[in-house]
Amino acid sequence: MFENRKYVEELKKNVGKTVILAGWVHDTRILGGINFVLLRDRTGIGQITAPKKKVSDAILKIVESLRQEDVIAVEGKVVKSKIAKLGVELVPEKIEIVNKSETPLPLDPRGVTKTNLDTQLDWRVLHMRTEEAYAIFKIQSQILKSFREFLVSHGYLEIQPPVIIASASEGGAELFSIPYFEKQAYLAQSPQLYKQLCAISFEKVFTVVPVFRAEKFDQPTHLNELRQMDIEQAFATDEDVIKVLESCFVYILKDVKKNCAAELKTIRRYSNLKIPKLPLKRVTYTEVIKLLQNAGEKIKWGKDFSKTQEKLTAKLVGEDTFVIKDWPTELKAFYAMPNEKNPKICHAFDFLYNGLEICSGTQRIHTPELLAQQLKSKGLNPENFKFYIDFFRYGAPPHSGWSIGLERLTMQITGKSNIREVTMFPRDRNRIMP
Repeated sequence: MFENRKYVEELKKNVGKTVILAGWVHDTRILGGINFVLLRDRTGIGQITAPKKKVSDAILKIVESLRQEDVIAVEGKVVKSKIAKLGVELVPEKIEIVNKSETPLPLDPRGVTKTNLDTQLDWRVLHMRTEEAYAIFKIQSQILKSFREFLVSHGYLEIQPPVIIASASEGGAELFSIPYFEKQAYLAQSPQLYKQLCAISFEKVFTVVPVFRAEKFDQPTHLNELRQMDIEQAFATDEDVIKVLESCFVYILKDVKKNCAAELKTIRRYSNLKIPKLPLKRVTYTEVIKLLQNAGEKIKWGKDFSKTQEKLTAKLVGEDTFVIKDWPTELKAFYAMPNEKNPKICHAFDFLYNGLEICSGTQRIHTPELLAQQLKSKGLNPENFKFYIDFFRYGAPPHSGWSIGLERLTMQITGKSNIREVTMFPRDRNRIMP
């Protein structure tokens, strides 16, 4: 019965024709003389109208038996309608019940009955059928598409780094260890080392990859499994890749606003999605510290910013989107290139959007001697990074890169307050199912 299937969005083009519409029962209205079924597919919600005088008793009986989320296929004629939301409706000639849904539903995909976030995540497959969830994940899909399009069009090569690694990518102990035959391995906390190795051969690379952080956070901006959108570029300074970052970011926002206008309106974000003008404002870490101190914040030079301070910084700087440059070397990973004149500062930057850091990057160290020195300064053993350091002994150019958190960017674009709302199947300290 699916051979001539049409989608809801195509109904207007088929007035007067007999078509097949398949999907989920979104709602029913049994009124006696005329019965209605709202049928949902990925393109929208269409109206099936079954007037008692125009359809068979068998059709009426099936319509009266339908419940929310039953999967059905309906064959019928498309006719114009003054009351249907689309301006057309389908008068059924045949209805096939493909699969029945159990009742009661643990979650209402219509959104009539509100549910808390835990319930939405427990019954994710049902929540993903809501208009809001579809809008969010279509926007996220567009973010990924635009990210790839921008970089491919600028000569970057997409790479696929491993997620099983032998040692920490960035140092620290927040890794998930896994047995790996007779050895111990880890889930990658970053593709950092491998994208560097690719950049010193291919020059301009990018990747979209899952990463894993074993931090015991339970905050609305943190996950233990997330997706990073990264680039790495040879013969480039930190300022060079900041320019790539801001151009890519604006390209993504413009694409989302153009191609996901309906979805942004569904979640009431269309008018709030502003496209910043380039170049974005740059401020130094030291300047931000002074701004925060003058605003009464108790923070000393050399300390990282809290999420509350990030939000406050946006107000103090007077911009929704900006870059914080020249960070203390001790706050950044071992591979961050120290400033030539003042090694206490490194060529590192954070990118803030709507009061939240969504991206960070650095110019990387490209000499093996300095890499070994910086590893030791971080309390790490250079021998554990021997394979990595050795690659820089054979003609490694200066290079820089950055990483955007896909879920954080999605959260800020969609205006959601918890990163789990924009993650299909979030993994955090308390959740590993579904």
